Amino acid sequence: MSHEETKRASPDALLALAGKEGRGRLKIFLGAAPGVGKTYAMLTAARSEKAGGKDIAAGLIETHGRRETEQLIDGFEVLPRKPIVYRNQVMREFDLDAALARRPEILLVDEYAHTNVPGSRHPKRWQDIDELLRAGINVWTTLNIQHLESLNDVVQKISKIRVRETVPDKVFDNADEVVLVDFPPDELLRRLAEGKVYVQDTAARAVDNFFKPENLTALRELALRRAAERVDAALVESMQAQAIEGPWAAGERILACVGPDQISPSVVRAAKRLADLMDAPWIAVTVERPGAYIDGAARRRLDDIMKLAESLGAEIQTLTGSDLPAELLRFARFENVTQIVVGRAPGGFISELLRRSLPHELVRRTKDIAIHLVTRETDAAAGPVTPARRWFSFAPDWQHFIYATIAVGVAVLAGEILTRLTPIPNLSIVFLLAVLFSAMNFGIWPAIYASLLSFVAYNFFFISPVHTLTVAEPYELLALLIFLVVSIASAAMAARVREQARVSADRVRATRRLYEFTRRLSGLASSSDVAEGAASEIHISLRRPVVVLLASDGDVVLTAAWPPEDDLDAAAMTAARWAYNHGEPAGTSTGTLPIIPWLFTPLKIGNKVLGAIGVATAKGAPPLDSEERALLDTLCEQAAAALERASLAGEMVDAKTATEAERVRNTLLASVSHDFRTPLSSILGAATSLLDYEDRLDPTSKKDLLGQIKEEAEGLDEMVRNLLAITRIDAGALELRNDWIDLREIVARVVSSARRRGATQSLTIKLDADLPLVRADAILIEQAIGNIIANAALHTPPQASVVVDAVAADSQVWLRITDDGPGIDPGILPHIFDRFVKGTGLSKGSADGGQGTGLGLAIAKGIMEAHHGAISAESPVADNHGTRFILTFPRKDVAA
Repeated sequence: MSHEETKRASPDALLALAGKEGRGRLKIFLGAAPGVGKTYAMLTAARSEKAGGKDIAAGLIETHGRRETEQLIDGFEVLPRKPIVYRNQVMREFDLDAALARRPEILLVDEYAHTNVPGSRHPKRWQDIDELLRAGINVWTTLNIQHLESLNDVVQKISKIRVRETVPDKVFDNADEVVLVDFPPDELLRRLAEGKVYVQDTAARAVDNFFKPENLTALRELALRRAAERVDAALVESMQAQAIEGPWAAGERILACVGPDQISPSVVRAAKRLADLMDAPWIAVTVERPGAYIDGAARRRLDDIMKLAESLGAEIQTLTGSDLPAELLRFARFENVTQIVVGRAPGGFISELLRRSLPHELVRRTKDIAIHLVTRETDAAAGPVTPARRWFSFAPDWQHFIYATIAVGVAVLAGEILTRLTPIPNLSIVFLLAVLFSAMNFGIWPAIYASLLSFVAYNFFFISPVHTLTVAEPYELLALLIFLVVSIASAAMAARVREQARVSADRVRATRRLYEFTRRLSGLASSSDVAEGAASEIHISLRRPVVVLLASDGDVVLTAAWPPEDDLDAAAMTAARWAYNHGEPAGTSTGTLPIIPWLFTPLKIGNKVLGAIGVATAKGAPPLDSEERALLDTLCEQAAAALERASLAGEMVDAKTATEAERVRNTLLASVSHDFRTPLSSILGAATSLLDYEDRLDPTSKKDLLGQIKEEAEGLDEMVRNLLAITRIDAGALELRNDWIDLREIVARVVSSARRRGATQSLTIKLDADLPLVRADAILIEQAIGNIIANAALHTPPQASVVVDAVAADSQVWLRITDDGPGIDPGILPHIFDRFVKGTGLSKGSADGGQGTGLGLAIAKGIMEAHHGAISAESPVADNHGTRFILTFPRKDVAA
């Protein structure tokens, strides 16, 4: 294989290009400072494109009163701005929805780093533009170099001004094209003096502060360097995608070590600049000690630092280890890191002597990784809040010191008792128990207090001369000092074990809650039950109000809430719909609608979004920290899985129901077509004979044929009526016309009708004259009894007997229909009242009262249940043969 044939494009580069499919293209006009002509250059280029036939609209252009810029806007469609009320003033901002609805080929949006007025969908304009790009709209925008996040502290050093509006470097790096608008500092100052940048008063203040020649020169150099880096990165990406060989980077990889201290933001930005200079990927890592406690403020500060690193394009990781340097170096070697950026340890020379320094330990332990030390000074008053400092923080309850004093007093009393009972050479162990008791129950500071108090008490009460603080012998003094050191060390270790046990208990509780949450949801069948369970469990875990919204007809509806909530305001529903439609979190602490006091997380299973879960943040309360967010994400994943399982279970039930309905339909069609064919054939044959042989037939034969047609038509009518009856029963549309009826009359009519239809069996009625009346629909009850007697006549031999009797009780009347036929097959008996179930009998006709459709007994059951009664069958009755049907009627007092 030749060398040319072995060339392959970079998979990462190809994936990057594939990721841009369907997105709009972003073009940034980059300048070193305001007034260099970014907007002018953008509008000039846009006019050229418009002349070429491109559809271009101006979403928002800031002219700052410059006449040349205003003249260039003429001829462009300018989208109206959106009014937003803020602090009793109407502010006009870029209308994102109008731009999405207009969908021009190219949209011009000025000031990429602009901060939107609170109440806008996104807090930053670059987020508005990102949504436009996702919608497939090409966007041109402008940006000053001082607004890049990674250069924020550098610009502050240059200009002594902190820039508040920044853009993450990753969105700048993802731009498809960057146009550098360069302008010499002298020319810019001249334009500023002529009033072409700002009005005269503003221009004078700008020259005194920001627009100094040395500042402009430094910013110009930053802009040139950053543009060059961007062009170089674009070139490398293009060459990799096209498999063009060249001198690639040597595989540098940067690791930034951060924590909840004041210097970590500077470490993050320094690592970003170093990664940009080396064109290398970088990782931001924090290490948590097992059992260490980080308070809420430190946790939020650490979360903000990790978010900053992620916004600058870093991969973020959280490690766990007791030995920080060892864990960092292990991770660095695993990830093939070549350079580590770490902040200078707080404190001075004494601090370095008393405890290990992370930078020094990293330098001492590694030989093949470069260590970069960030030494920027921090606010000493604020001070870093590390897990170690929090562990030694002085914030115990004053009552704990009282309990520690009591513990030492008990130790003194125990020592006095022991010395009187038996001579003990050393009572220090008794006081050490008091110290350990204080450490395990109240923490480090009460334990140290108990150590000092024990030191004094032991000396005062038990070391000669007693009841003085004087130490007679030098070895006694040495023993006291050793006791003090041992007690303080024991207190520290016991307190640390206590804190680790508390943290472990918290984690065990969290794990148990997660297990119980999963187990509880696994037992819920419907989506509404899952939503209720999820809302309750998440509320218990996070101790905040929770709402669950599930998808319905392309929207989300409030399904469950805890505490119970009937409705959400329009703003909260907007954030919930955003989370559902885009599959991304929205609300507080996010980039979408952050002023809304709800955090909505989508319920996702794969690429499918089932709804959203909202967690409220009370006014003045801190947002969820990283651990709570991780817990919420886990609970949302479990809830989504449970909802998907419930949905699949519902679909399985629907599919099973549909299958059963299809089976019933096929059975019905087969049964009806078969059972209708015989009488229709008879009717057709008789009618044909009458038509073809009318002249040859005698009157008797004609009468027999007409009687046959009438008999078969009546049978068809009976089958149709049975089908309609079972349909009404299934639909719940069976109308009852209840009245007091006499079962003796009903049974007499049914038996008489059966005899007229040719029943040869002995039909006997044994009903007492005082049989109580029952309240029912006479026509339907006659049909039910008739179906059962017809069934008996069809499945018993001609010489069999059928007996109808009844038994009355206080609350019920049992009507029994018993035959002495062959009985019902035991395999069929449990299903005898199901539809289309036919027994094997002696008759060549129908199987039951339903003219062979297998519906007669099913209809009888439906009629009895509609009357709040029941029907049952017994077989055999006696001597291994016979069948008995029992109809149970609820009895009501006639006087009632």
